[in-house]
Amino acid sequence: MLLTVAIILSLHVVLPDAQSAGIIGTHQRCTNEGEEVPAASINIPDIHCFTCMCKNSYVECQKEACPSLQGCYMVLPDSGCCHKTCKGCIVNGVYHSSRTEWRDPKNPCRIYHCEAGIVTESIEECYTPCQNPLSPAPGQCCGTCPGCRINGQQVMDDRNVSIPEDPCLKCRCDRGHMTCMKRACPVLQCPPNSTFNITGECCPHCKGERHLMELPRGECMLGRDVHKPGRTFHPDHCTRCLCSNGTSLCERTTCSVLECLPEMQFIPPGQCCPQCSVQESRASCTIGGRTYQDGETWELGPCKSCACKQGQVRCAMEICPTCPPNFREVREPGECCQRCVESDGVCTVFGDPHYRTFDGKFYSFQGSCKYQLATDCTGRSFSIRVTNDARSTKTSSWTKTVSIKVGELKVNLGQKMRVKVNGKRIEPPYELKGKVNINKTEDNVVVNTHLGVNVLWNGNSFLQVSVPTSFKGHMCGLCGNFNSNARDDFTTRRGRLVQDAEKFGTSWRVGGKKACTRLGEEPQCQQPLLKRNYRRCEPLKVHPFSACHGKVHYMTYFRACMVDMCECPTGRCHCESFTAYAHECERLGVKLRKWRSATGCAGNHRRPPPPRLN
Repeated sequence: MLLTVAIILSLHVVLPDAQSAGIIGTHQRCTNEGEEVPAASINIPDIHCFTCMCKNSYVECQKEACPSLQGCYMVLPDSGCCHKTCKGCIVNGVYHSSRTEWRDPKNPCRIYHCEAGIVTESIEECYTPCQNPLSPAPGQCCGTCPGCRINGQQVMDDRNVSIPEDPCLKCRCDRGHMTCMKRACPVLQCPPNSTFNITGECCPHCKGERHLMELPRGECMLGRDVHKPGRTFHPDHCTRCLCSNGTSLCERTTCSVLECLPEMQFIPPGQCCPQCSVQESRASCTIGGRTYQDGETWELGPCKSCACKQGQVRCAMEICPTCPPNFREVREPGECCQRCVESDGVCTVFGDPHYRTFDGKFYSFQGSCKYQLATDCTGRSFSIRVTNDARSTKTSSWTKTVSIKVGELKVNLGQKMRVKVNGKRIEPPYELKGKVNINKTEDNVVVNTHLGVNVLWNGNSFLQVSVPTSFKGHMCGLCGNFNSNARDDFTTRRGRLVQDAEKFGTSWRVGGKKACTRLGEEPQCQQPLLKRNYRRCEPLKVHPFSACHGKVHYMTYFRACMVDMCECPTGRCHCESFTAYAHECERLGVKLRKWRSATGCAGNHRRPPPPRLN
């Protein structure tokens, strides 16, 4: 049952909220799912600032993303889509955007950085923690050390390592070779009392922003001072600047890497760079009551090691990368960093059936028959079918039963969490060694198979299927083909790519007409029901669900909720979308506490008698 409930625009949408966002237009439906829609055909002001595509049968438009102005102290008006921009830099007649960096093509050790109308030029300092470094690679400034060990710490490929003595020193292991370099921090527009430091980072950042008009006659502003064109000035002992055509061209000294602890460093009066205080060289280091000889190394865990160098303790810590989306972290005992492993494919079904495929495509299909949900199309090792029930409605349907077949094993999941194995009723926990393990919680039945194919069923209408990456590209059915491309998920049983959810869903029907509880009818929803439905679905926008909004956008589930409540035989169909949203949040590591009691959805799998619909 597809339902027009609002103007759908990615800027912000929906019913009363659409007006507050300043969106004016008409709802536009589309059929080419996943395809780009020419923006010129959409009646939106500043249409050149939008890109539009067909999503869930509606045209959705996304405004061009504007760069953040946070930390910019030279915000200027702009005639483009964003209307405001951070002042860039002009060097030798070439414009560079703020917060960009580039090297001198003739001297790879010379680095340039543009920051809100200020260019910082500096020379990259090299550091080699080995005695016989290799020559720099073409286009690079610094030489490399064979092997990736520093201060006793072995560093993995494609990893960074830091040392506490100098947070501005960056070392990286690349294909068994380590390169270490240090750069000067860029000159900032903001005054010193408007800067802040992030733990572990070398350079300060500006907080807040400042809006200014362009200065007349090519003058330059740095902090609160204005400088005439052609004038030289010194913001600090390390920096010399020249005002040129509205851009401050600054040369900044890069201080050498020191091999003494921070508490042993000092800056002589009037000087730029710190120095090490003169100390008597010793042949051992004593720390934590233990003595280490000169050159001796020791570990402080899998990520950190130290070395004794002329009586001083020198340490290094490997920096672990962040896993990209759709990858999960796997940490083995004794390893410093986690490995990023591609996540299993997850397909979700809920409510008046709404489907989220393995590749993330979201669609609704209200067929009330039996369907092939997910199957191994190549090896035929398993199949999962669902039977959808009309539940005495004219246009709606919900998942009634789930049938799992793995080889000769058959598991049937029914309403109220009833379970059958090979036709016989069982009560979880249940295990058939080497084949299946079935468990039951207060809210769900969980089926784990030896293939790694797992099914979670709440005994009502929520269903989640996960398959390991070994089945990638081998799947078919209503859950799509699991190939990391959502655009071809509407591939029918005969291999034809269609754009219509109804045609796609119908192609995966099994069992003949006897497996259907109602032939399809045109969806209808009376306007007076929309306000009531909006109130029922509105909790998705606020606490406790707001804790997950940064991970999962609630609008898809809100629209699904509005559809489900249009013809609801229980009065509580909004709980179906709430359940699906909470499951997706928990899968991504956000646990929503007490959301059922806060929304009146406690014990949702036990349905009350259907209310009368007015």
